[in-house]
Amino acid sequence: MKPVAIIRHSSTEGPGYFATYLDLRDLPWQLVAVDQGEAVPARAAQFSGLVLMGGPMSVNDDLPWIAPVLQLIREAVAAEVPVLGHCLGGQLMAKALGGSVAPNPVKEIGWGEIEIADNSHARTWFGPDLRRFESFHWHGETFTIPPGAVRIMGNRNCENQGFVMGRNLGMQCHVEMTRGLVESWCESGASEIAKSNSSAVQTPGQILAGIEHKLKMLRDVATRLYDRWTEGLKLS
Repeated sequence: MKPVAIIRHSSTEGPGYFATYLDLRDLPWQLVAVDQGEAVPARAAQFSGLVLMGGPMSVNDDLPWIAPVLQLIREAVAAEVPVLGHCLGGQLMAKALGGSVAPNPVKEIGWGEIEIADNSHARTWFGPDLRRFESFHWHGETFTIPPGAVRIMGNRNCENQGFVMGRNLGMQCHVEMTRGLVESWCESGASEIAKSNSSAVQTPGQILAGIEHKLKMLRDVATRLYDRWTEGLKLS
């Protein structure tokens, strides 16, 4: 079976629970660490799926790997290799598919409720019973919904938290979080939190309060989304 390619853009933003999910299902995966200078894969067809993680940079920055990643996303979608994007990864997907990325009205850091859209596409990915959930956030920019895609979630701080286009899912929020990721981000991002005056930015203490329960609930939602996404993997 061909592996799932996981593209990491920052050493602190690994695949988290998504890697655990794949391992529990014996689904092979390959990490592509562009943050360490690894080349962006030339061909999407060598993988069963393409996953893009987060990062502190902007998709509008002049970085050498951004154009190849955008091209890889477009090639994957054309070849029906499913693409999954988390935060920056979702923004990369949106830009590659004809959307745009710009500053969000407010910076969003910490836990916040997501409202699931009332449409058939959202129900296909989340199930018929789920209407809202609490997710993790860390972003200052946001994407528009690209042509041909459908918005499936948002919240009061950020209208577009996720979209789908066929088997492809782009998210602004972080459903892949683990305790280790949350703690490391709180440490490395402490100065960013301290300098922010946004009402949507939580302190490290607020972020870590009740974290085990919050992560358990988030894993349940992530599993629903990953279950749906992996149904589309190009196994051969």
